[in-house]
Amino acid sequence: MFIRSLLSLAAGTCLAAALHAAVTAEQAARLGADLTPLGAEKAGNAAGTIPEWTGGITTPPAGYTPGMHHPDPFAGDKPLFTVTNDTLAEHAAQVPAGIQALIKAYPGSFRLPVYPTRRSASVPTYIYEATRKIATTAELVEGGNGVDKALVGIPFPIPQNGQEVIWNHLLRYRGIAVTRDIAQASPTRNGSYVPVQFADEFLVNYSRADITPETLHNVILFFRQEVLSPARLAGSILLVHETLNQVAEPRNAWVYNTGQRRVRRAPNVAYDNPGTASDGMRTTDQFDMFSGAIDRYDWKLVGKQEMIVPYNAYRLHSDKVKYKDILTPLHINQDLTRYELHRVWVVEATVKTGSSHLYPRRTFYIDEDSWQALVVDQYDSRGEIWRVSEGHCINYYDEPTFWTTLEVHTDLVAGRYLAIGLDNESKMYNFKASRTSEDFTPAALRREGVR
Repeated sequence: MFIRSLLSLAAGTCLAAALHAAVTAEQAARLGADLTPLGAEKAGNAAGTIPEWTGGITTPPAGYTPGMHHPDPFAGDKPLFTVTNDTLAEHAAQVPAGIQALIKAYPGSFRLPVYPTRRSASVPTYIYEATRKIATTAELVEGGNGVDKALVGIPFPIPQNGQEVIWNHLLRYRGIAVTRDIAQASPTRNGSYVPVQFADEFLVNYSRADITPETLHNVILFFRQEVLSPARLAGSILLVHETLNQVAEPRNAWVYNTGQRRVRRAPNVAYDNPGTASDGMRTTDQFDMFSGAIDRYDWKLVGKQEMIVPYNAYRLHSDKVKYKDILTPLHINQDLTRYELHRVWVVEATVKTGSSHLYPRRTFYIDEDSWQALVVDQYDSRGEIWRVSEGHCINYYDEPTFWTTLEVHTDLVAGRYLAIGLDNESKMYNFKASRTSEDFTPAALRREGVR
């Protein structure tokens, strides 16, 4: 028994070391060689259905100028095939379980038009350089609930476990100072809806080229969201400081309430509490596909798989399309979607013993090229798929960054969905906004509320 105890202790020590270990210099040398600068496999697949990554989109299409809705660089592509309920069995191995459930739930209308794979994801050169630099230093701390010795780049481009993959998603590049006007809608089963208009502002502190541990102050990003309409909700403002080491300092959040004309702390803006004006159709941590603390789950890295996922959703982003064209009953208009075959990291999240969450289990499908979560399956307490999240993404040429243009969270039990990020009828994202951390303080929120 003594020997077995020693062996168990040694195994546990090795596991802990593996959890916190950075990659070696030899492994990091693969970045930019056989791996892309962010850690994806540079080569295509053996079947030729996934091409080589050659840098993503680095030059906007002819005629594009910043401020425009981003034109589709692949407008001439035609679907290779369409996955329907009748053909699902043929493609099931490459369709996420949640999307399979959507096809089966809506067999007459939910289908996947599958286009040629275009590896369009790219980020600024300094992000690539920072990723190579921190690959040998970044480590998980506090049981994986925080990250240390990492700034600017992707901390774990060659991930060893599920926590590292989800942190890559949380710390991926999305620009620095960004403003956007977007709409959210949760249509009823017959398709009627009232859009909620938001004005969002981000300052992604972690990704600033000049950031240091001292100036980071443990804050990954600052976020401010004001509700512009409808009138009954207009004027309320949410302010969030998202932290890097979430055990040392949890997320800080405040709300400005128009009725009380006061700024209050908002500790409930976290985990499985309802998302802002979402009609209970998503949790707070489903914003940006997944955000916030990871401490309520055990994270298992299943591995990398070739899956059919939403990608290059330029038609859903087009200003030639109206909200009413997208927001159809039961699910969005699938004729406007685009799916492609990509390699994704698959991660299973299971609620820890002694903890709780509305979703006891989740499966994440995270893009190898960008670390953007593309699909998330959410399960209920019976082990059945309850809600399915899809991140319809594009490359925003002028930055560049690969990010969602529309997130869709579909509730299979309610027969409804929530669409957030609608920007077809709004002015385009501004990736050159002038913002500092002083614009994201409770004092600034108070001043804004008094106006």
